[in-house]
Amino acid sequence: MIGYPPRLSQFSLSKRYLPLYTTQDPTPETAIIVGVITPEASRWDVRDHLNELEQLARTAGADVTDRVTQSLSSINPATFIGSGKVKEIKHLVKERDADLVIFDDDLSPVQIRNIEQQIGCKLLDRSGLILDIFANRAQTAAAKTQVELAQLQYLRTRLTRRWTHLSRQEGGIGTKGPGETQIETDRRLIDNRISKLKEQLEKIDQQRVTQRKGRSKHTRVSFVGYTNAGKSTLMNALSDSDVLAENRLFATLDATTRNVTLDGNKEVLISDTVGFIRKLPHRLIESFKSTLDEVRESDVLVHVVDVTHPRFEDHMSVVQETLDELGAKDKSTLVVFNKIDALEERNLLQMLRREHPDASFVSALRGIGLDDMKQDLLAVIEKDFVERVAYVPVTAPKAISNIHRLADVVAEDYMYAKNGTNGAAPQAVARMQFRVAKKHDQRIGRMLEDFAELEPLEQDEMHAE
Repeated sequence: MIGYPPRLSQFSLSKRYLPLYTTQDPTPETAIIVGVITPEASRWDVRDHLNELEQLARTAGADVTDRVTQSLSSINPATFIGSGKVKEIKHLVKERDADLVIFDDDLSPVQIRNIEQQIGCKLLDRSGLILDIFANRAQTAAAKTQVELAQLQYLRTRLTRRWTHLSRQEGGIGTKGPGETQIETDRRLIDNRISKLKEQLEKIDQQRVTQRKGRSKHTRVSFVGYTNAGKSTLMNALSDSDVLAENRLFATLDATTRNVTLDGNKEVLISDTVGFIRKLPHRLIESFKSTLDEVRESDVLVHVVDVTHPRFEDHMSVVQETLDELGAKDKSTLVVFNKIDALEERNLLQMLRREHPDASFVSALRGIGLDDMKQDLLAVIEKDFVERVAYVPVTAPKAISNIHRLADVVAEDYMYAKNGTNGAAPQAVARMQFRVAKKHDQRIGRMLEDFAELEPLEQDEMHAE
């Protein structure tokens, strides 16, 4: 459930900091959600945004009782919304006995403080709510560390509203502190904890870099998409694994990697990554750097789309914007429209097939279209492959082994070849015809530099020898 954080001084920050908004209270809190209609966001846009915000609130454990919207040409710097609307929310909070008010937009610390003082109720903005959900979803040590760092960075700028009663020291004999206010003490503790968390994440990042080096010989594929698009379900269907897959937002926070065979002996490594969402807090993207590096360093991306969502096109745009922010927008990508079995508008499916002829259409839950998707993914992977022919002496077994390891060998024959430049005696070689990904082409080229002058002997040359 969502609740106020305790005083920092009540916790030893040398231990893992507790999630900022999570408590053990089993009783759902009641919430009122607020959205603002602006020239950039129409009434219909805000309606859909509030639908998503309500789903986020339910994911966090709150029951939404009411929605409040206001049309504004400009944002109020003091309270974000108008003063009259703040009074309306205050009245609604009392009438509904609400525990929480959630804004769909990110608010400044001053705006949060001013609104909270007037409505007499807890207040969260969108980033704070998403951070709470991430805190509840984190399972591994890496995810918990990443979420804690994002939470503390978020909290640091909001100490002025949460600890205003501690901002001055008490008077009287024996009450003087060490020369700094409680807020300054809390901020210093937070800064120290942030430094330690960053050190931990650097170690985690180094470990994952080492892990990725061990996978460099494989083609690496990352699933990306809007949260709850069905990435984990698709991963399970392709790899016959048991990655956590639930019909809820942000069910997966850690990158999970599985080995998948696409065609015969063509194996790839597929990673399931954290889902994206509209207005994903930047501090989360920064904290989850080591996880999202899987996306940056992948050879191919699979963009999974929930085709049943009424605004799936907007979701696709959000994913593209996030990929651009990650520096991965230009990677080779296969678009996969998921949940086609639940699509009621069959005309929409036909239209999408016309507009996206290279996309795949599947139902991960029911196993529809998976074989075709594998072939489509293989075509995307092999689009960047180059074909080579090399003559490798049989006395260089390591080079032959590396070609088999890094490339797809189409044909391999044994013959004699000579080096026309030095007049050396002919030698037995393996003629290897192979297809190799661009990322391995230069590496193989360097290995074969010593054999570049080898030429096969003609039949008459062999008889002459």
